[in-house]
Amino acid sequence: MGKGCVTAIKYFLFLFNLIFFLLGAVIMGFGLWLLLDNQSFIVVLNDSIAVKAACYILIGVGTFAMLLGFLGCLGAIYEIRCLLGLYFTCLLLILIAEIVAGVLIYFQKGVLNEEMSKIVSKVLDNYPGNNSTTEQAWDFIQRNMECCGWNGQSDWNGNMVIINSSQLLFPCSCHNSSLATGNVSESGFCEAQSPDWPVYDTGCAVSVESWLLTNIGVVLGICIAIAFIELLGMILAICLCKNIHREDYTKVPKY
Repeated sequence: MGKGCVTAIKYFLFLFNLIFFLLGAVIMGFGLWLLLDNQSFIVVLNDSIAVKAACYILIGVGTFAMLLGFLGCLGAIYEIRCLLGLYFTCLLLILIAEIVAGVLIYFQKGVLNEEMSKIVSKVLDNYPGNNSTTEQAWDFIQRNMECCGWNGQSDWNGNMVIINSSQLLFPCSCHNSSLATGNVSESGFCEAQSPDWPVYDTGCAVSVESWLLTNIGVVLGICIAIAFIELLGMILAICLCKNIHREDYTKVPKY
């Protein structure tokens, strides 16, 4: 391969790793957002070790991608074969891990939905209406997705405040304005005029699934783009590695 082609590959690989570094920063930021945002769905699922672990994994993967991007840039610019070989191996392992994770998530959908249902039921049963962080997150979900409970409004039948109250109470964030008029609070409990609550019939599980199906093209597009970028990086790294005949560590700046 000519010197010009090797130089082109080197700078393409550097540009690729710069993009990879930025993608890692985005993934890490997304994981931190899910973990720290008071109105994200993770707040409702704060009792789930698996969901919290997923957030920490996102943060770890993002950090690792940033480190890998930095090493790739260094190996490409200074033509260090050992770094390029390590970079290729890490990208291959990441690609395999992503495929395995995708397969596991696809075949464990029922288990994930069951765990989510148990966690949300626990949240609804213990919902006291004092506007805590978890309650704010769940109220936000019900209002914006226009849903009630996880599987339906019957999920609220186990709430102790509703059971022990002498009034006909229902969760205000479930309120369906098309069934009743008047000013209604956005959180806590409201009094119903009849045993038939003026709330949404749809459970939030259906709304979440509908949202995912609506945006599945975007999700798949992102996954395919990431896989393509990783494959491109692997090809560039192996091509450059094969065309570096010896290491020249004098190029590496000394501090």
